[in-house]
Amino acid sequence: MEDYALDFTCVGLEDNGIIPIENTGRGQDKSPEFMIWNLSPKAITIAITLEDLSHPIREFTHWIVWNIPASNRIKGGIPAGKIVPGWGNARQGLAYGRHRYAGPKPPRRTTHVYRYTVYVLDCRLKLSPRTTKKGFLKKAEPHIIQAGSILGEYE
Repeated sequence: MEDYALDFTCVGLEDNGIIPIENTGRGQDKSPEFMIWNLSPKAITIAITLEDLSHPIREFTHWIVWNIPASNRIKGGIPAGKIVPGWGNARQGLAYGRHRYAGPKPPRRTTHVYRYTVYVLDCRLKLSPRTTKKGFLKKAEPHIIQAGSILGEYE
């Protein structure tokens, strides 16, 4: 990995803040927009995961998408599908949201902590749509040149 961390924001969410309702399973269930400031010149693609860190299943993955063309802005509202044509034929794998974004929706009257992680890669990955986060990381690890995370809560 390069020697500088990824500098990015998840629009509408401050680190350790409250996840906006439109990005949750109780709202529009719409993936958020991401803005990146120090994208490496070696960047080819971007991948994003969303995990529930409070779930009884450790780091329960809600969403995984990869092969988004490298850009300083990743628009929100990535549609469902194994292949996402409007996002450079990005791929969405298996998670709680099967081939789609599945926003936070913890049991009523409980607060869960969620983590969005953005990975910058120096290549496009050839992975099956049945790929999980574990499988993605196994293939992606040698190609990750930047990464960063942001935490948010939702009740």
